[in-house]
Amino acid sequence: MCGIAGGINVKGGLDAGPGPSLQVLRAMIGALQHRGPDGNGFYTDRGVGLAHARLSIIDIAGGTQPIHNEDESVWVVFNGEIFNYIELRRELEATGHAFYTRSDTEVIVHLYEQYGEEFVRRLNGQFAIALWDTRARKLVLARDRVGIRPLFYTRTHDCLLFASEAKALFAHPDVTPALDPIGLGETFTYWAAHAPRTVFKNVEMLPAGHIMTVADGRIETRRYWDWEFAGDFSGGVEAAAERLQALLVDAVRL
Repeated sequence: MCGIAGGINVKGGLDAGPGPSLQVLRAMIGALQHRGPDGNGFYTDRGVGLAHARLSIIDIAGGTQPIHNEDESVWVVFNGEIFNYIELRRELEATGHAFYTRSDTEVIVHLYEQYGEEFVRRLNGQFAIALWDTRARKLVLARDRVGIRPLFYTRTHDCLLFASEAKALFAHPDVTPALDPIGLGETFTYWAAHAPRTVFKNVEMLPAGHIMTVADGRIETRRYWDWEFAGDFSGGVEAAAERLQALLVDAVRL
């Protein structure tokens, strides 16, 4: 399952103040230890910090996060699974990218090198991603198309904080939990609050199929994927059933 947490100082620029300290990062990821009992990893840079709680599944020996690219200019923590990582790795190696692990996580940093923020469109899987670009001084948060993996965030006076669960945000000394009655009402009505709203006041969830960037003090969120219902059933019910079966078989194969 894994868990991710971290934050960035939103004042931006070279004068950005400190991000979450290593002590705070340890407290935040400690609240998610049930998601990743096999170890913790941390990365800090000026104004930013990433943390990861690992459940080891792919590349048990070498896949410890955060993962970086060849020159350590891009770092990532990730919760989820990339189903097409083997195919993506072959494509990236063919264009000259060098890998140091066998994990599905590493394809993310090289895809970002190759395609920038459009990297997320090439991922087939379920994921919550936090990626730090040291050159652009940019944090990228991304959530899978249908929101299988959660990603919460909140603002303090200086920082934007993110985590796989809201309880990790509350481990930060400047964040106090309080109920949002509208979000609570939506939960009782629809089973869950409608993203970005949550049941907690001042805590939001990155909506499914969205990407957020934080750079130079600006926070921007955009949708990268949405449902499409073409309604193309010209072949009848049997043809539609065969197409659905082929899609399900391919999904299970991956």
